[in-house]
Amino acid sequence: MAQSGHSSTNSRDVSGSTAESKPPFSEDEKDLVMRMYKLVGKRWSLIAGRIPGRTAEEIKAYWKNNHSNRN
Repeated sequence: MAQSGHSSTNSRDVSGSTAESKPPFSEDEKDLVMRMYKLVGKRWSLIAGRIPGRTAEEIKAYWKNNHSNRN
């Protein structure tokens, strides 16, 4: 039964690494984020709902890393 405890630790490691393996934002995604931001502001979940496979947290992090000085 101790082995099953180890497998849950491994599953957490795997889930953490999948978030890091996401591809960078495409030019289309970047354009859509910019246009949506102009329309709805910092409503990251609303923006993420328009981009399949992206979370609100990813959108927010992208914005902070690439556009934080502009606003």
